[in-house]
Formats: sequence, C-alpha cells, structure tokens
Amino acid sequence: MRTANGKLLAVLDAFTRDRPRLTLSEVARAVGLPLPTAHRLLAELTAWGGLERDEDGGYRVGLRLWELGALAPRALGLREVALPFMEDLYEVTHENVQLAVRDGHEVLFVERFAARRAVTVLTQVGGRFALPPTGVGLVLLAHAPTTVQDAVLAGPLERYTRQTVVDPAQLRRVLAEVRRAGHAISDRQVTDDAVSVAAPVWQAGTVVAALSVVVRGDSAAAVRPNISGVMAAARGISRSLPR
Repeated sequence: MRTANGKLLAVLDAFTRDRPRLTLSEVARAVGLPLPTAHRLLAELTAWGGLERDEDGGYRVGLRLWELGALAPRALGLREVALPFMEDLYEVTHENVQLAVRDGHEVLFVERFAARRAVTVLTQVGGRFALPPTGVGLVLLAHAPTTVQDAVLAGPLERYTRQTVVDPAQLRRVLAEVRRAGHAISDRQVTDDAVSVAAPVWQAGTVVAALSVVVRGDSAAAVRPNISGVMAAARGISRSLPR
C-alpha cells in the first residue's frame, strides 16, 4: 500500500514530456487512484505551487518544481562551470552545443545552445534520451560501470534511423573505440541529417558529463572539424570543476 507521500510522488510522476498536461480523470487513471483522492492530491500540489491549473481544468507542472530542480547539485555546479566553455564553442561553431549527464540508463540534457539555422535535434534541456544512439550517450555509456553497460546492451536497442547501431556486439566495439579515441561520433543515428561529436567531462577520475556539437551532415566527415574544439572545451570544463 502506498503512503500519502508515495501517492503525491506518483501524481507528479504521471506528468512526462509526452504528457505535460493532464486532466483530473487522466491523473486518477494513470496513478490508479479514486477521483476524490486524486482531486485532493492535485489541490494540495496546486496550492503549494508544484502544479498549475489552466482555464480548461487541466494541470501542468508548476514553477515551484522548476525552482527546486534548478538546485540539484550535480546539474547546478556542472552547468555553471560549463556555460562559458559552451558559449565559446557556440560562438565558434554556431551549431547545437549540448551538455548531458547519465541518469540510470538514460541521457539527461542539462544545457543546450542552438542557432536558428542549426540542424533540428530531438533533445531539450531537462529532456531524456536513450544512451546508445547519441554522441553524449555513447561517451557516458563507454565510461559507465560494466553493470550499466551490460544492462543497456541486454535491453531492447531502439532503431531511430537506418544508421542506428542496434547490434550489441557492434556497440561494444564502438564503446571501446570511444574510450580509445577520447571522443564519440554519432553518425545520423538519431535523425537522418544530424551528426554529432562528443567528449567526456572528467571530475576526480570519473566521467561526470559529456559535451557535444551536433551539425547537419550525411556522414561522419561533417563533424570532424569540430572534434578538437569539443575535446578542448570538455578538458576546460574538467579542469574547472572542483576536485
């Protein structure tokens, strides 16, 4: 049986990037609660500021949760240190510049710069994505504990394009090359027109994040001119993080 706090957390967990707005009945159905109970919990969360209710009676995540999320130490300190390096990299490339961390078996994007004419990407700040197909994900997975690598490779590997690597043996070879080269290239593995290069951000001997540039292209060659810049920026962030 869930506690009262557990029910509150379950209500919040019902909101996702794909379902940012939910009605009372949708929340009750998603969480498996009676309508009166769901209504009471929604009212409590709305009064606190964790949710907001629109004119049509739907609910969305409120600014109070955003304020709390911004205080998360892993993302906060990393983002503050990384921003100047990301800004410099963006000024040089005028392409998508992304910073991400690993959360479990997923990539979590904590910051991004994007030019108006840059290639469209599927990622957003605060958004999550599968580890294997993205440049940042390949870096983070390559340096993740063996148990994490085994679990990700044993699970279903989703194919996003014809270029997506979905063979576990091939992916292990890719991860080994990422560790050897010090960077990862994702060649149209997420969309048919985007190529990315990513490099690891280190802190106290551990990879804590990955930095990438995503460009429009039809082969890995499109992003090769950016490899040295991304690696240099990632090293700069690494040196600036507290030991």
